[in-house]
Amino acid sequence: MAGTLRLPPCPVVRNWIMHSIALLGWFGAALSIVLPWPQVWRSVVQGRTTGLSATACWQGTAMPIGWITYGLLVGQKVQVVTNTVTGTAGLAVLVVVLVKQRELRTRRTLTVSAGGAVAVLTAAAVSAAAGPLLGIDHARTAGCLGAVLASIAILGAIPQPLSLLRDRKQNLAGLSPLRWWLAAAACSAWCGYGLATGQPAVWLSALVGLGSAGIVCWVLVTDRRARAVVTAAPAVRAVHTTTRVVRPARTTGVRPASARVAPPAPATTRLVDGATRVARPAPVRPARGVARVSCPADHPTLITSRELAPV
Repeated sequence: MAGTLRLPPCPVVRNWIMHSIALLGWFGAALSIVLPWPQVWRSVVQGRTTGLSATACWQGTAMPIGWITYGLLVGQKVQVVTNTVTGTAGLAVLVVVLVKQRELRTRRTLTVSAGGAVAVLTAAAVSAAAGPLLGIDHARTAGCLGAVLASIAILGAIPQPLSLLRDRKQNLAGLSPLRWWLAAAACSAWCGYGLATGQPAVWLSALVGLGSAGIVCWVLVTDRRARAVVTAAPAVRAVHTTTRVVRPARTTGVRPASARVAPPAPATTRLVDGATRVARPAPVRPARGVARVSCPADHPTLITSRELAPV
C-alpha cells in the first residue's frame, strides 16, 4: 500500500490514512456481504424471480469465485471473506431462478447465459494452478487474473440493466430495490478502496458495477411511480362518480320509478264481429301525497275483434 499511494512523512498522519483505507475496504466488504440477502429473501423465500437476468445470476455465482482466487493470490482476507458470503447467496438465487423458469434450462439458453461464468471459472483455475505448476509469481498471476475479472465484470454488468431497458413493461416483482441500492453503495466504497490501494482491477470493475446499479435503481424508481399513478387513478374516478348526481329529464308520458301510481282500471270494451275499436284506459286519480303522472295518450291500445265463422 505504501508503494502505490504517496503517504506523508508524519507517522501519525500516515497511520491514520492507512487505517482509513483499511476501514473503507471493510466497509465495502460489509455492504457486499449484506447486499445479496434481500434478493435471497425475495427469490428463495418468496419465490419471486420475474425480472432477473439469467446471465447476471450466473455472473453473481462465478465472479465471487474469481475474486476469492484473486484475494488468495494477493493476500487480502477482505476479498476472501466478502466473496465467500456473496458467492453462497448468488448460488442460492441461481438455483431458484433455474427451477422456477424452465425455459432457462434449455441447452441454447445455458450456452448463452453461462458462457461468461465458464470463462471466469476457467481463468480462476488457470491462475490458481499457474504458480505451483509453472512457478509464476503470485503477483504477476494476480495481475493477469484481475485484468480478466475486470473485463468480465464490465461485460457481466450489462445484461441486467440492458434487459430492463429493452422491455420497460415487464414485471419487476422479482427484483429487490434494497439489494441494488446496497450494490451502489458497495461499489462506491470498492471504487475508492481500489483507487487508494492502486488496484485498477478493483476500482474499474467497481466503477462499472456502480453504473449498472444506478441504472437498475432508476428503472425501479420510475416503475414504482408509474404503478402508483395507475393504481391511484381508478380511486379518484370512483369518488367522482359517487358524488355526481344525474337527474332525468322531465318528459311527459314517462313514468318515474319513484312515483307510486295505482294501476289503471281495465277498460271495458264491447267487441263487434269484424269491427275494430280503440280502447283507452280510464283516467286514474292518484292517491293523496303522490305526484300526478300523465299516462301516455299517444299510444292507444288497439283491439281487433276476430270475425266469427257461422256454425
